[in-house]
Amino acid sequence: MACGSDSCSRGSDDEAQLQKLFVETGALLSGHFLLTSGLHSGSYMQCALLLRYPEHAAFAGVRLARALAHLKPDLVAAPALGGLLIGHETARALGVPFLFCEREEGRMVLRRFSHPGKVRVVVVEDVVTTGGSLREVGEHFAQGGADWVGSGCIVDRSAGRAAFPHSLTSLLRVSFPVYEPASCPLCVQGLPLVKPGSRTGKR
Repeated sequence: MACGSDSCSRGSDDEAQLQKLFVETGALLSGHFLLTSGLHSGSYMQCALLLRYPEHAAFAGVRLARALAHLKPDLVAAPALGGLLIGHETARALGVPFLFCEREEGRMVLRRFSHPGKVRVVVVEDVVTTGGSLREVGEHFAQGGADWVGSGCIVDRSAGRAAFPHSLTSLLRVSFPVYEPASCPLCVQGLPLVKPGSRTGKR
């Protein structure tokens, strides 16, 4: 999209820099992957490989904070584990506290913190495909009286499928094909199925 404004130029520069960092850090992977959503894909962006470098995590956190600052959040929340590093860096750049939810008995809940009550919260994740974990966190805070005012991520690969009460803010949008397990061409080819972050694959 053409744009003559300085802000648009900075956004394009940041996106190009982020794409470069994904390649340089080996965070853009090819293979046969089992996504958190249960879908399969031949491509995966492993943000942990990018965020292991503190300067890259700070770069992404500052950019996401700038994009979310107009929402005036009182705190940033994230699902564990994927949202921990980027959530913390975004909160640091915004100058607000950071809380995270963990899965307990199949549900995302605040295990280590008390619910903050009626505050303005933005929920941050590393990669959004279906948005399920992010949505669970936002709804958990909302059910306790918080105002879930926005959501953000480093990479949006949902192709518009993720449904939230507001627009999703992302630093990078990508569109990789995803497949239902029953109709996955990579399974037909017999390629080993790998869950990103684990050392072992499974058929």
